[in-house]
Amino acid sequence: MTLAGENDEANGITSAAGLPGLLDELRWRGMLHQISGGLEERLATGTPIKGYNGFDPTGPSLHIGSLVPIFGMIHLQRAGGTPIALVGGGTAMIGDPSGRSSERLLLSRPTVEENIVGIQSQLTRFLDFDGPNGAEVVDNYEWLSSYSLLRFLRDIGKHLTVPYMLAKDSVQIRLEAGLSFTEFSYMVLQAADYLHLYRVSGVELQMGGADQWGNITAGLELIRKELGVGDGQDLAYALSYPLLTNESGAKYGKTAAGTSVWLDPARTSPFHFYQYWLDGDDRDVGKYLRTFTLFDRAKILDIEAQQAAHPETRPAQKAVGYDLTARVHGEDAARNAVRLSEAAFSKAPIRDLDVLEGLFSEIDHFDFTAEDVAGGALRLAIVSGLYASNGEARRAIAQGGLSINDERLSDPDGAVTPPIGGRFLVLRAGKKSVRIGRLQS
Repeated sequence: MTLAGENDEANGITSAAGLPGLLDELRWRGMLHQISGGLEERLATGTPIKGYNGFDPTGPSLHIGSLVPIFGMIHLQRAGGTPIALVGGGTAMIGDPSGRSSERLLLSRPTVEENIVGIQSQLTRFLDFDGPNGAEVVDNYEWLSSYSLLRFLRDIGKHLTVPYMLAKDSVQIRLEAGLSFTEFSYMVLQAADYLHLYRVSGVELQMGGADQWGNITAGLELIRKELGVGDGQDLAYALSYPLLTNESGAKYGKTAAGTSVWLDPARTSPFHFYQYWLDGDDRDVGKYLRTFTLFDRAKILDIEAQQAAHPETRPAQKAVGYDLTARVHGEDAARNAVRLSEAAFSKAPIRDLDVLEGLFSEIDHFDFTAEDVAGGALRLAIVSGLYASNGEARRAIAQGGLSINDERLSDPDGAVTPPIGGRFLVLRAGKKSVRIGRLQS
């Protein structure tokens, strides 16, 4: 299966460098934060390896904050490894304190099961689930739910000391504000996951964000102690990715308004998904190109050169936005998102009724009546919601700051052009404020 965004040289799922070249590829793309001892030597053997990454099913959809580990799994699979997506059906009912300032709400099993179905469907957009190294999805509820409290304390809890757990950053950050025993135990549960997958499925590698490093290495400690090997023997390995953060330093995955950008089109439409990447800061877009696409190095360097020469045309943002939108939502949805975006924010008049209908559902919009049109520019400016008062609207119009159907207005009391196709009005104020009005039926 060839995934959206793959180049002709790749033409499939396996990269030429294979497992020995995996870490170099991740380093070049800025996706490698830390590895445990022995991993580089293990990968250099070229022997197939299984690696897993955990995903939190506390909601029915993943968001773009999950894209870093997802692309890490893609690179593992392209190098010849087998990616295992562990969906934490058991641990989601408890909560992970890593990277959080407050305790999660605990979820019921039926809710978690519904969430898992949505997440698994989304992962098929990124990973190949067929072939000799086809991806797998596992739910840790399957084995965690089989433990009794006494058995868990005897078989698992005895191997990880309280001082060892208290020393982890994820615990230290929360201690002062308050950390329940439930969340404190999360590290032990995640370690138990690794031990189970190592024993039952031969998984030798756990991957995750930098904030998961303490939990991941706890799994290494548990495997070593449970199997009774010395410090010099590496049976399992760990790899972490750098955390992407937004301008405020919070974990990556939210818009400027504080809302997450979801992979589910019912939560974030293809248009808004594409627009998020198109609006990306020039300082970050090179990082996005390397992290969130499978373009080869030559293509990425070429796009970066275009970006440096003509940042105003946003070639890198467009490349990332289209490639990711096509991967998540399909080529047709990506093309339509580009079409709507170009129409909304270009200087060319919009006359296509299908485009206007699409924009009406995607961007700020309003309903108007025939009486509103007859009332002239000032009335429509207020009805549209672009201005809070008549005085503000009058000043903007008098200064040439408002256009209706791409006709610049200067008289607040002047007439306006008829609706496009008898139905739509396009109001623009400034460079990016656009509202679509539709005649009430």
